[in-house]
Amino acid sequence: MDSYLIAKTLHIISSTVLFGFGAGTAWYFWNAHLTRDPATIASVGAMVVRADWIFTGSSGIVQPASGLWLAHLAGYPLNSSWLVVTLLLYGLAFACWAPVVWLQIKAQRLAVAALAEGRPLGADYERTMRLWFALGWPAFLGLIAIFWLMVAKPDLW
Repeated sequence: MDSYLIAKTLHIISSTVLFGFGAGTAWYFWNAHLTRDPATIASVGAMVVRADWIFTGSSGIVQPASGLWLAHLAGYPLNSSWLVVTLLLYGLAFACWAPVVWLQIKAQRLAVAALAEGRPLGADYERTMRLWFALGWPAFLGLIAIFWLMVAKPDLW
């Protein structure tokens, strides 16, 4: 197998893992949150945080590396408009993802504390989840736009 096919395969697999685990962990954490049950949130939150670090985090490193390798092998200049916008959107997605993981950890810990103290989730938990929800959308929509840019490769300027 030549280098181009290896790079393309790595890029496709890492994008699948990045998007799939990102959407999947968000889905499960949001649904745990909707229960308002500290035990459920604490349990699901622990799994979601681990999955985000292991799968989303590692594929988030492989994705730009394989993308730049693939662009080089295919002969795309790094200043191609679609590639520049893709990299900017990827930066936006990462800038949202990093605090989202921290917010998941915080929400999960707040749920553990509420469970241990036998009390309902408080205002700090609610604020944390509102911010988590708000930051998830730009990352999600940015990745959707990146998929389109990678397929269409439009000349934007």
